[in-house]
Amino acid sequence: MDYWSNFPYRWGKINIKNIIVKYLFILIFTLISFSVSAQPFPIPEDKEVSYDVIRKNKIIGSLVSKFVQNDNKLILHSVLSIDVKILFFPAYKFFQESKETWVDGNFVSIDGFTDFEDDREYKISGNVTDDYFVAYGMDGELKLDKNILPLNYWNISMLDKEEVFDTQKGIVRKINVKKLNNEKIELNGKSLNTEKYLFNASKNPKDKGPFPEYTLWYHEKELLKMEFKNPKDKKVIKIIRNDWGK
Repeated sequence: MDYWSNFPYRWGKINIKNIIVKYLFILIFTLISFSVSAQPFPIPEDKEVSYDVIRKNKIIGSLVSKFVQNDNKLILHSVLSIDVKILFFPAYKFFQESKETWVDGNFVSIDGFTDFEDDREYKISGNVTDDYFVAYGMDGELKLDKNILPLNYWNISMLDKEEVFDTQKGIVRKINVKKLNNEKIELNGKSLNTEKYLFNASKNPKDKGPFPEYTLWYHEKELLKMEFKNPKDKKVIKIIRNDWGK
């Protein structure tokens, strides 16, 4: 049998193989695209980000966030710990731990705990139901818009919202965000172009002071730096990424 007499059979095999390869490629590409688009915010390669909390050029605390992925579920576990000492004596302490759960890119629940320096403690929780996001915190039970986002500066898409769920106290705050001119900053010996924002939020009647104005710097949607002025002593607090490029 010569080559041409076998042509229909050979072409059929090649054609079927090409079709299978083509659809496998489409399937894989679709899955990858879905995985990327389903992520509500960037996830670092090592699944962790770390920041130094700085006051008067001294490190007074840390912020560490870990990203735990399991199929379509993502848990963002964050711990903020601050300990200020004056002449070796404790002057100020603050601790916050929160666990956000996201499924298919949607915020579905939160559990958290906040310990302020004046013995105020808040247990925070919230879950999405069919109609609401039902939360518990400083103001008791709240039934909120089921699409509300938690106040987490890592998530740059939060800046587009009109109100957010404050994860320190379990309350709702209206927010106002202003885009500033892009700025080049130095971080760990590298010069980076960043998007810069001013972030303000409404005051709750139970707050013991105004909500501080935050300045935020993002590079490729990742939070690199933020700072605010402490309403009490007017000192600037900086929170700066310490693991960038490592």
